[in-house]
Amino acid sequence: MKNTYVTLPWEHPKLKDEDPKALDLIKNIMNNPSYKIAEEDTDFIYSDEARAIRLELDYLKTDMKMREYGIKHTIVVFGSARIVERKTALKRLSDIQKMVEKKPNDRNLLRELYIAERMVGKSIYYEDARKFGQFVGKSGKSVEDCRVILMTGGGPGIMEAANRGAYDVGAKSIGLNIKLPHEQFPNPYITPDLCFLFHYFAIRKLHFLSRAKALVVYPGGFGTFDELFETLTLIQTKKTDQIPVVLVGKNYWEKAIDFDFLKNEGVIAPTDLNIFKFVDNADEAWKHILSWHKEKGNSLFDDK
Repeated sequence: MKNTYVTLPWEHPKLKDEDPKALDLIKNIMNNPSYKIAEEDTDFIYSDEARAIRLELDYLKTDMKMREYGIKHTIVVFGSARIVERKTALKRLSDIQKMVEKKPNDRNLLRELYIAERMVGKSIYYEDARKFGQFVGKSGKSVEDCRVILMTGGGPGIMEAANRGAYDVGAKSIGLNIKLPHEQFPNPYITPDLCFLFHYFAIRKLHFLSRAKALVVYPGGFGTFDELFETLTLIQTKKTDQIPVVLVGKNYWEKAIDFDFLKNEGVIAPTDLNIFKFVDNADEAWKHILSWHKEKGNSLFDDK
């Protein structure tokens, strides 16, 4: 015997014969934003009241992907987005020199010339960060071993150099980009599956430290200082586990921040100076990270 499907009462609208206005009333209801499924209601999703949901999603998407890749620990690299490789720095210097030749008394151009000369000098840090990225990339059993992986802020400059170093040796690396009012691009050397775009700085910062086994900081400005001091504060207040914090470029950092002055003024404790270490290059940074963990009796490749 053939089964005949019988529609249920809610599967068809109220009949027009029963009420001529019924269909129009139903259309008004179904076209109202309140009738949208919550996840499809963009006005609701982007409301102030739903911010907690957006914060969770901002965290969860990245966390799920890193778990998928078996990422246990990260080595985080910070540094200026303005420090470029030497050939680019020299090209910029040459361009400004030509402009100064035409306007030798232009004070703004003379300042740009000074900065361009300084950037040529700082280009050594680009190559050094690239070398450090290679160290991290080669540190596992193979380049497919993602238990320990390089992580940067995903932008140009020092971040690009570190990701590029991992890319040089065929290793994967992470970039945590952030959505800003002006358009920006991730650097091209991040593993596509591990390049993430965040809305909230707070969630991005959480991912920087939640798996971090070391923080390596090259010369930089506001953003670099922000991440450095936040990490130092969390370690100082014991809100996060202690990790090796390495400041590459002792001469730069001693001029940029007078830590001894802060100690002598009594605003930090003498023991706070033990939270970080100055080094001059990638070799020293990597050796310190390995020895630091060895002294603590653990391995970078612990699965804990």
